Amino acid sequence: MNFIKFYMKNLKKFAVFSLAILAIQPLFKNHIFPQVNAAQNQEIAIKFIGQVGNQPFRCGNNYNLGKPATTVTPLDFRFYVSDITLIDNNNKAIPLSLTQDGKWQYQNVALIDFENKTGACANGTEETRDLVVGTLPQGKYKAIKFTLGLPENLNHEDSTLAPSPLNLTSLWWSWQFGYKFARIDFAFSAKTQSTGKHQNQTNQHKHGEKEQSNSFLIHLGSTGCQAETSSQKPITKCRNPNTSTITLTDFEPSKNAIIVDLAKLLSNTDLSRNQANTSPGCMSEPNDKDCTGIMATLGIPFGGKISVQQTLFSVK
Repeated sequence: MNFIKFYMKNLKKFAVFSLAILAIQPLFKNHIFPQVNAAQNQEIAIKFIGQVGNQPFRCGNNYNLGKPATTVTPLDFRFYVSDITLIDNNNKAIPLSLTQDGKWQYQNVALIDFENKTGACANGTEETRDLVVGTLPQGKYKAIKFTLGLPENLNHEDSTLAPSPLNLTSLWWSWQFGYKFARIDFAFSAKTQSTGKHQNQTNQHKHGEKEQSNSFLIHLGSTGCQAETSSQKPITKCRNPNTSTITLTDFEPSKNAIIVDLAKLLSNTDLSRNQANTSPGCMSEPNDKDCTGIMATLGIPFGGKISVQQTLFSVK
């Protein structure tokens, strides 16, 4: 009873004291413990720019690409990136936590899509995506590292059941439950076809691709994947993962963008010819010499080479 009387008598003092505590709380937080703010995350957007030499990528444009130069028009330009990390000024690698938007990004994977279903890009989508969005601790960053391709645990899912952006059947090989990490396709221009400057005929299509003798298709994915049937996941890791680890220095997310240059991709490839009895272009098969220059540009060892330096991606 005495406690109740004491509490009621000093109720106003307790209220004033509580208000005072609330008033100084921000000051207490910001100045006595400044490390609380330092640990907060920042949202960043990493921008990718599709280019063809010094020209912007456009689905409806014609480009002179390859060696020797061949006139082609784009059919597709999409690829997956994963495991993105930023390197801070102390050389510490900080993983980027991707925003789970239910469309372009899932777990640690993001889809970059430069085509917009105009021109010859009929197999694509109207929407484009040139950003990867996520959060990481506040700080200064000087480099970026990411993988071109999918991690092993996501590479052999059923695209008809998978969440977006892993649900695009056009980026999936039905023959072995594997994804196309990149799909970069071209058709020969009407002028090139009329002059007969390409010899892109083939009699065999191992991956179930539609026969397109007037095209050069680049589909990057894992090969040498052993499975009991073509509709099951591989029982062991694929012999040729065909993923590429990309490291770019002098990169600050707030100042720089990543250039993806198709002219460099095809700088050592003759688009006018296709190896006999192989699919048109490069389908990542280890015996397809049409892949030699392309894989080198992507930084993927191919044809007995142990290591190569990628040149497709650069910093702007």
